[in-house]
Amino acid sequence: MKLTIKQDNLAKALNSIGRIATARAGLPILANVLIRTDGNKLIVAATNLEVAITTTIGAQVEEQGALAVPARLFTEFIGNLPHANVELETDETKLKISAAGYKSTINATLADDYPAIPEPTGENSFILAADKLKEAISGVALVAGNDVTRPILTGVNLCTNDGQLCMAATDGYRLAEDRVMPLDSELSAIVPSSTLTDVARLLGSAKEVEIKYNDEQIAFIIGETSVTSLLIDGKYIDYINLIPTNTSFTIAVDRSEFIKITKMAELFAHETAGSIILEGDPTGKTLSVRSIASQLGDNTSSIDAEIEVSGTEDCMVSLNSKFLLDALNCIEGDRVIMSFNGKMSPVLLTGQNANYRHVIMPVKSW
Repeated sequence: MKLTIKQDNLAKALNSIGRIATARAGLPILANVLIRTDGNKLIVAATNLEVAITTTIGAQVEEQGALAVPARLFTEFIGNLPHANVELETDETKLKISAAGYKSTINATLADDYPAIPEPTGENSFILAADKLKEAISGVALVAGNDVTRPILTGVNLCTNDGQLCMAATDGYRLAEDRVMPLDSELSAIVPSSTLTDVARLLGSAKEVEIKYNDEQIAFIIGETSVTSLLIDGKYIDYINLIPTNTSFTIAVDRSEFIKITKMAELFAHETAGSIILEGDPTGKTLSVRSIASQLGDNTSSIDAEIEVSGTEDCMVSLNSKFLLDALNCIEGDRVIMSFNGKMSPVLLTGQNANYRHVIMPVKSW
């Protein structure tokens, strides 16, 4: 292999894929990236056997070839080169690099020893606006679980409900759903949340994403870059039944003010594992957020609120402050609506985007 390529293009490609190049027990080869030519293009790829990222960049290719190169060293070396043309040349299992007075030789591995990179294929496909996908990922993936003993909850459920593409995730303590777009084809896939985080990171200024899927894998094609991932095997929980419908209390408040008083309460909530108490006053039309710490003191802050009441219980609930702040930061618009049935019922939060719903389970603090 012998070629010339622009430093910034190669550095960008390596930064896009290098994150997943990590050695596993018995598989040190996975700490490498695969580089191979295809006509007048250089293909750079990496895989951890569960997800693969491939990107294609233009190059002046004199000789075709392929090699597996240590990802970290290669990425950092190319990233520190000046903005100039970079010459790459292979000599059996050595990669020679030269650019603007810099020369280096990296010991590499034969490409044949590198695991096969899956192609982004599938029986079904559709196009999704990149900004909408990024918004959905940021609002949903953060609530996916990290308990490997419950692998289904570590993923994000992509499914069709009533002709809508929905993304949903839950860790058992909170749940988020975004109804993304109309979709005619049937889809039911549990995608690792880490895969979607990688996809969001790669979207950049892209306008659209092509999504291909089958029963075993899903691929996100972003321009010349593709992310192909295995799906998590299993059936997702029936999360729709966890979203409150008929509620006794509805509280509408200014979102920025709600964030401020929640942050203030969080400062005093460390002794109670982040637990804070929210209490609505229908007569005074206020929402109070309170936290108590025996060592530090206590805090109560109130803001104006529009409150609708149809139940007889106290308009009060206790939530985890971090979970609440995560939800408020994901909700769009100046106003947020909080709906629930009582102290021990889940709380539904919505905002300007009616397609996004966030649910938080209460905690007992009294």
